[in-house]
Amino acid sequence: MGVNLRDIVKATPKKIEDFRGKVVAIDAFNTLYQFLAIIRQPDGTPLKDRRGEVTSHLSGLLYRTANLMQSGVSPVFVFDGEPPKLKAKTIKDRAEVKQRAEREWKEALEEGDLQRARSKAMQTSRLTAEMVDQTKRLIELMGLPMVQAPGEGEAQASAMAAKGDVFAAASQDYDSLLFGAPTLIRNLTITGRRKLPRKNVYIDVEPEQVELDSTLSGLGITREQLVDMGLLIGTDFNEGVRGVGPKKALNLIREYGTLEKAMERLGVQIENAIEIREIFLRPLMTADYSLQWRDVDTDGVKRLLCEEHDFSADRVTVALEKMSEAARSRKQRSLDQWFG
Repeated sequence: MGVNLRDIVKATPKKIEDFRGKVVAIDAFNTLYQFLAIIRQPDGTPLKDRRGEVTSHLSGLLYRTANLMQSGVSPVFVFDGEPPKLKAKTIKDRAEVKQRAEREWKEALEEGDLQRARSKAMQTSRLTAEMVDQTKRLIELMGLPMVQAPGEGEAQASAMAAKGDVFAAASQDYDSLLFGAPTLIRNLTITGRRKLPRKNVYIDVEPEQVELDSTLSGLGITREQLVDMGLLIGTDFNEGVRGVGPKKALNLIREYGTLEKAMERLGVQIENAIEIREIFLRPLMTADYSLQWRDVDTDGVKRLLCEEHDFSADRVTVALEKMSEAARSRKQRSLDQWFG
């Protein structure tokens, strides 16, 4: 879930085409969970092959990536490493939420309530080690660079953006701002028409861009203070203070300046506050990566998706044509820059 900053962060609406020619570091786990949640049958069942293996993650990765590349975006997928120990409770809580959602999903199906069933099913998504391996295999076959983070993928993507190796970090969570990403892109991989949970209402989801400097300037705080706000609201590493949301946290930090003084005013203590600060301000990251794009292995992609997982050969071919054309365009842009 990440830290909730929605009510106080101003985002600029964008089109995918606005990122033409840009290299974007995509938080792989965050994106795969989105695919697993959204790409489902009307009753909430994920896409599966004839052996019953879930393929929603592969479907989303192939077709959404093809569309990004066709629009001129050069994606880099960043994978999580070992989670910080302080994230253990969040992971445990999420597992319990999934178990409860699975029971409620089955109940809704038995009652014939497909709308509720799908809503509950979206909360049951699990990303297995096998799915991660399949994803990495497909990315490699598509000729795209991957980066294995030693810790949080968002932290690694943010560091790459801060270093200038990529234009932005792409994630649904606002944590990238706390990790220091100069630019955050949300909704990059889930654009399109989406149904609102528990409502018979559809909306058009478009990318949005958030700039760290303008966000801090607009709020009148520093990045360190933004991290302190995150601890008051609640992060993946702590529960936050009961009754404190984004606006109240902002007012507290503006008035008292630091987390310590705000906690003193509230009469509370946040356990492991100093260690959590360090996770955001000095995150574990690596400089050992290479951003190189290769030609698409069309035969390899077809073997993986069509022969092993029963994808439509015609649809896969269309996606591969988009990728191949994008690769040719990228090479041409590189030549133009070299000889221009």
